[in-house]
Amino acid sequence: MKIGHRLRSSLSARISLWTVLFAAVVFIISISVVAFRSRNAVRGEAIKGANRVLENTVLRTNYILEDVEDIANNLEWLILKDLDNPDAMMEYSHSIVQNNTILNGCSISFEPYFYPQKGKYFSAYSNNNGRYVYTMQEGSDNYQYFYLNWYMLPKLLMQPCWTEPYTDQEEGDEATMNLEMNVSYCKPIIGNDGNFIGVISLDISLKWLSETISAVKPYPNAYAFLLGRGGCYLVHPDPQKLFYESFFTPGLVDALTPEQKQLGKDMLDWKEGIRRLEVDGEPSFVIFRPILTTGWSLAIVCPESDIFGGFRRFRNTLLLSLILGLILMFLVMYSIIHRQIKPLRSLASHAETMASGNLDVELPHMDRTDEVGVLNRAFRYMQVSLRKYIDELTTATAKRERIEGELQIARDIQMGMVPSKFPAFPDREDIDLYASMSPAKEVGGDLYDYFIKDQNLYFAVADVSGKGVPASLFMAVVRNLFRVVGSAGLPPEEIARQINNTVSEDNEQLMFITMFIGRINLEDGSLSFCNCGHNPPVLLKDKPEFMECEPNVPLGIAPGFQFKGQSIEDFRGTPILLYTDGLNEAENSAHEELGNERLLQSLAQNPFKDAKTTVLMLQGVVSAHVGDAEQSDDLTLLCINLKP
Repeated sequence: MKIGHRLRSSLSARISLWTVLFAAVVFIISISVVAFRSRNAVRGEAIKGANRVLENTVLRTNYILEDVEDIANNLEWLILKDLDNPDAMMEYSHSIVQNNTILNGCSISFEPYFYPQKGKYFSAYSNNNGRYVYTMQEGSDNYQYFYLNWYMLPKLLMQPCWTEPYTDQEEGDEATMNLEMNVSYCKPIIGNDGNFIGVISLDISLKWLSETISAVKPYPNAYAFLLGRGGCYLVHPDPQKLFYESFFTPGLVDALTPEQKQLGKDMLDWKEGIRRLEVDGEPSFVIFRPILTTGWSLAIVCPESDIFGGFRRFRNTLLLSLILGLILMFLVMYSIIHRQIKPLRSLASHAETMASGNLDVELPHMDRTDEVGVLNRAFRYMQVSLRKYIDELTTATAKRERIEGELQIARDIQMGMVPSKFPAFPDREDIDLYASMSPAKEVGGDLYDYFIKDQNLYFAVADVSGKGVPASLFMAVVRNLFRVVGSAGLPPEEIARQINNTVSEDNEQLMFITMFIGRINLEDGSLSFCNCGHNPPVLLKDKPEFMECEPNVPLGIAPGFQFKGQSIEDFRGTPILLYTDGLNEAENSAHEELGNERLLQSLAQNPFKDAKTTVLMLQGVVSAHVGDAEQSDDLTLLCINLKP
């Protein structure tokens, strides 16, 4: 809270903060662009480096496999040279394993009874158990080697091949044999007559191969794995996977993501490429490439945390330096700006004293020519101007208050000239009458009036051109003329003629008034009326409709004009609504008028109950339509119903 209040009340703090924020935005955008480009560059270089490592690993693996194949080729030559000497096979097998550290074992196996003197089985097998090379003749009824994969595959294919991982041993040889998982290069032995006679099987320890390939990696946490043709792991840092799992082990494959499954399919299809996916819950890049000579596929997994580790440390250091630099910038700028605007604070203090009403306070004198000096001179000039303005305002306010008081008195007089409430409305059982008038300004130019003379109800609604005081004075004259002329018992058209002739004289302002004048005979219910350019009244029948009226000119325009009157024989039971254009021409804030159609619709939706209800309902319709807009014209309503 204290910091927020300090920022709101201190210009120095706000300027410093906004400057630092702008600098922060610029720095962050610049750093983000550089970081984005750097990240892409780091990723590109990392992938290139991992590709080189993968390529070297593939080459290294190929060298190992080619060495094994060369050993098998050389051994085949020796075997064929001494084919008649079975004991030489034992020596060759032992020598091959002892002289080639990449081999875990060597088996020179022959078809049943190939050496009759040796019996049905003869397989010269040597194994390096880690301490010494042990050589034996394997094969028995319990271990019929010629039915095993490493023997059957090259025999059926009649060509060399690599096996999937396996382990096998003759019963009783556990004490001397190294039972590690192996992969074997198996080459058929073809006799001089072109017939198959046996198999050379050279074994590589799967553990040794995995350690050899995994020894080379581009990043500390990167690792390689090698898939066989069936998806089994030939190389993997987790030894358990070498013995018990493949890429698509049932039960484990369900936990793979679609991206990981696709990676396995691509590797088994001998494709090469790069994939970004999650491995063991960590985003990683997997680069893979096939080893075509064996049908295997080698991949290197590079975690993003290793690839971008240095980049992230650099980024974090840069962000920390940026934050500390921005804080230091804020403190330095705040100190400089605070000193520079010290005269402004003094000026603000004196201005606050002036604002409290003390215009005689002595402002500080400054000889500065910068903006602060200009502001000081402006305040001194303003002080003089304010004194003068206040004196003038005091005089003007007194005049305005006097005028407003006079206008209020004029409004009261005007509203007192029209009957506005009971018992001003007729207190008779046969007459239901209600009216209202709402000037748009303090005083207005609308008029309504009625009186009863010799069992005749005279009534009128009028609208003077213009608004304000001139219109109200004209309205007062017309109202008095209506009372005086109407009291003589004249018909409405004669009343209109005499009023027109009177107000047309000396009408230098060319003001005029629209007026509807009516007379209802209370004994027989007849209605006679004259419409002098006014809005036609609405007859409130089951379906409200406008009354048809003769087109007469407004009063005050044409002296001597002969007005035409109209009559209705029996007007009882038909309510009539008279109004000024402040009703149908009422505008909202979008300058849309209420309109005649919505007026009739409102009356139809609210059937007539009594005169007061109808008048108040229409006032509500106008208020809802106008909303927050200013009243554009005077509004006068008069509703009469002569009961049967």
